[in-house]
Amino acid sequence: MSRKNRRQSREGLNPTAAPGTLANSPIMGHSKSTFNPDYSYVSKDLRRIGMLAGSFITILVILSFFLR
Repeated sequence: MSRKNRRQSREGLNPTAAPGTLANSPIMGHSKSTFNPDYSYVSKDLRRIGMLAGSFITILVILSFFLR
């Protein structure tokens, strides 16, 4: 059996909507107070990862001198 595919128009599901506007789109009210993420933990984690990587590399270099 063949299946018929319907394509939705770019204007949304409402055919009476004004051209160029989306019928189901939310109102875009941007406010700086609505979304204010705190990423201070990211810098702490990156600093900790950097210190661990540096210490591991230092330990490997020191061990390479003793194992030769």
